[in-house]
Amino acid sequence: MLTPPFPPLVLTQGDPSSIAPEITVKAWQNLHHSGPVFVWIGDPTLLASSIPIQLVETIEEGKRIFTQALPVLPISLMAPAIAGQPCVDNAACVLESIYLATTLTLNGHACAMVTNPISKDILHRAGFQHPGHTSYLAELCHVPGQEVMMLVSSFLHPPLRVVPLTEHVSLRKAIDQITPELIILKARAVIHGLIRDFGLSHTPRLAIAALNPHAGENGLMGDEEQTIISPAIERLRSEGFIISDPLPADTLFTQEARQLYDVVLCMYHDQALIPIKTLDMAHSVNVTLGLPIIRTSPDHGTAFSLARESAKKNVGQSQADSRSLEAALHLAAQLSCHKATSTRYYSSLKS
Repeated sequence: MLTPPFPPLVLTQGDPSSIAPEITVKAWQNLHHSGPVFVWIGDPTLLASSIPIQLVETIEEGKRIFTQALPVLPISLMAPAIAGQPCVDNAACVLESIYLATTLTLNGHACAMVTNPISKDILHRAGFQHPGHTSYLAELCHVPGQEVMMLVSSFLHPPLRVVPLTEHVSLRKAIDQITPELIILKARAVIHGLIRDFGLSHTPRLAIAALNPHAGENGLMGDEEQTIISPAIERLRSEGFIISDPLPADTLFTQEARQLYDVVLCMYHDQALIPIKTLDMAHSVNVTLGLPIIRTSPDHGTAFSLARESAKKNVGQSQADSRSLEAALHLAAQLSCHKATSTRYYSSLKS
């Protein structure tokens, strides 16, 4: 369990009609004896009556309460939540939970934040201007454009970490967005994050996924490896980083290949997410690098259909899997410890 002087983690509500309330309950049931300690920000009416909850006014109260009840920092929905039927009227409550969690973590009241899944579509219909959590968090943290999405499975051996260079855009647009400058920017952020947050004691080894089949086959199947990716690699190597040549993505994620790197920078969303979700969907975690705070999230969506089916069943018969959320909570606690250690180390160097 995360112990003093660390404050608790803070967990957001997520979409109230999704599986978020259900997996929150299951996570507390599985973790309340062992930790890590977390406080949930949400409407308490969403939680199953089968577990004890305790309303709190401060995050610090969570330490005292957590073993006996789930600490809840309450906010209120604007409309009743119906499982599996998302409602635009509750978008403001979803965003309020994210805002409060970010503010509490920035101020040091929480050691890290973990976000439950949200519906991008519902938020957009309510006027939300961001493509998802990540850029919104960067704006709240006053570092827009510096955010980097990393997917992590610490349960695989060796661990797998992947970063999509481009994220929630069409494949056609993603290819147009690939530039040497973007590769260099994200590679630097990833390497810094592995040292600060993950506590790597050695220089991180970064593998670069090729864009084209067979890494372009010397231009026969595309020249982006030669004209865009390789120039960025040479620049990064000149700065002392350990970077691979562009590697064919179809052989990059075998167990043997994973021994040779600490993280893979992939060229587009599915190139990164397909392998990690195939190898370990249940324990994959979304981590946002480039922020002044630690943020993790389960690597799955709202699962409205599953929430709807769970609502039809008796308590205890639901099928929603909380393992990814629990992995996100554990990883957030671990990263907080690493960050605190590295921050004290760098502060001692400056003094």
